[in-house]
Amino acid sequence: MTDDARGRKLLAIYAHPDDESFGSGGMLARYAAEGASVGLVCATNGEIGEISDPDLASSDTLGDVRIAELRCAAEALGVTELVLLGYRDSGMAGTADNEDPRAFGNAAEDEVVARLVGIIRRVRPDVVVTFDPNGGYGHPDHVTVHDRTVAAFHAAGDARSHHNEGEAWQPPRLVYTVFARSTFEQLREKLTLSGVDVGELARWEEVAIMWEDEDVHVALDVSGTVDAKWKALNCHRTQFGSDNLFRRIPEEMAREIMGRENFSIAWPETPPGVRLAGLFDGL
Repeated sequence: MTDDARGRKLLAIYAHPDDESFGSGGMLARYAAEGASVGLVCATNGEIGEISDPDLASSDTLGDVRIAELRCAAEALGVTELVLLGYRDSGMAGTADNEDPRAFGNAAEDEVVARLVGIIRRVRPDVVVTFDPNGGYGHPDHVTVHDRTVAAFHAAGDARSHHNEGEAWQPPRLVYTVFARSTFEQLREKLTLSGVDVGELARWEEVAIMWEDEDVHVALDVSGTVDAKWKALNCHRTQFGSDNLFRRIPEEMAREIMGRENFSIAWPETPPGVRLAGLFDGL
C-alpha cells in the first residue's frame, strides 16, 4: 500500500475555527509537509465559542479574534488556501443562538451547497474531508457542515447541477474524521493511571458517536507532525485555555495522545475491516 501525497490535493471542510486543529491538525500538517496542496474551508466565524481569558476577547470581538487565530493555525499546519464562508456560529444545540437568522444552521441549503460546489470544482481535490454524520459530538454547525459537504461532494461531479459554479469535478474520495472507540478507551486508561479526572470523557461519550475499529479505515500516524498540531492548537488561545483537558495533563502525554488520528472512507463505499495506509492510498 502507498500513501504518496506528492502533487495531491486535499480539501478539509469544517464548521468553526479550531475544528481543523483538534480533529485533524496532524493529518493536515503531515500531508502539507509531504507535498500535498491542503485547502481548508471554515463555515462560521465562531462568535459563540468560549472565551478562556477575558483579556483575549469579548462577545463583540470573539468572531474577529477567532478568525485571526484560525489564520495563525492554518499557517502553522501548512494550509495552502483558507476559505472563509463567513456564516454566524449557531451555538450549542437547544440555545437561543440556534434561532438567529444569520446562523449557519439557518442558511439556505441550496446557497451553501452551491458555494461548496464552486470551491470543490475550482480546487479539484483528490480527497474531501469533513465531520461524520453526528458532527463528532452533535454540534448543530458540525452536523450542518457534514450534510452540506456531502451534498456538494456529489453535486460537484454532476454536470447538470450548479451550472454557474464551474466545470464538473468529482473528487475520488470523501472521508470523515471520527472518534475511534479503542482510541477513546486508551485515552481513558492513560488519564486514569495518571490520576486525572475522567468525568469529562463520560460527558463526551453521551454526545459523541464512537466508531468501532472495523469501521476506521485509516488510523493515521501523525506523531511526526505533532509539533505543528500543538503549535496550531496554541494559536486558538480563546478555546485552548488552562481548563482544557489537554492542558491539565503533562504536555508530553498530550502530544503522545495526539499522535494518531482516525478516519473513515465515506465514498466510495468501503467495506468494514479494510485498512488503508492513508487518505491517498489507492488513488
